[in-house]
Amino acid sequence: MAGKELEVLAPSTSLRRFCLLAVALLCSCSPAPTAVTTTSPAPEDTRRVLFAMGDSLTEGYGLPQDEAYPAKLEVYLKSQGLDWRVENSGLSGETSSGAKSRVAWVLKLKPQAVLLEIGGNDGLRGIDPKVTKENITAIVQAFQAEGIPVMLAGMKTLSNLGEDYTKAFEELYPAVAKERNVPLIPFFLEGVGGDPKLNQDDRIHPTAEGYQIVVSNIGPIVVKWLKELPSTKAGE
Repeated sequence: MAGKELEVLAPSTSLRRFCLLAVALLCSCSPAPTAVTTTSPAPEDTRRVLFAMGDSLTEGYGLPQDEAYPAKLEVYLKSQGLDWRVENSGLSGETSSGAKSRVAWVLKLKPQAVLLEIGGNDGLRGIDPKVTKENITAIVQAFQAEGIPVMLAGMKTLSNLGEDYTKAFEELYPAVAKERNVPLIPFFLEGVGGDPKLNQDDRIHPTAEGYQIVVSNIGPIVVKWLKELPSTKAGE
């Protein structure tokens, strides 16, 4: 009896082969160990920062961000050997009063320079040029108080409010520039404003082609200005 029991309990050759084959299959199905990869953190952007602050003309209303003037200006500056990051801080519908209230927020972002284009909506709304002048002056003073250089972009307005209003509006920009000793772009939309081929259907906001002309006009002025500024690092 004992011999028979041992004979029954002993695994057959076929069974042993089956077990070995099953183990081999299980091993072949096990996932291969994955390699551990590490990614280096993105390098810190140490470029100096120029804040393009303004209204819808700065924001690039109706266009992708890379077609707005700040993005095109950054490309132009790089082509001239100036490695600046141009931040688009434009806000559609903003008046000089709105921009004035936003200065504290912009200061927290630590720009090394500011290109201010504002007031167009003031003119469209018929706001007293004296009020616009006071607001723009206050904006420039706030940045200067923190040692941040400012360039001012001049604007013009429609003549439907009369010759006196139009004249007073246009004259406020060179007046602020002179009083605060800041460089002035005489007219931001020179060669573009009023041209239906270079503006969108509203005839107010430039097309991508229009912005290219804007940058071609203001680019050399901005380059000269930035080259004269002290060298600083982003965030200082």
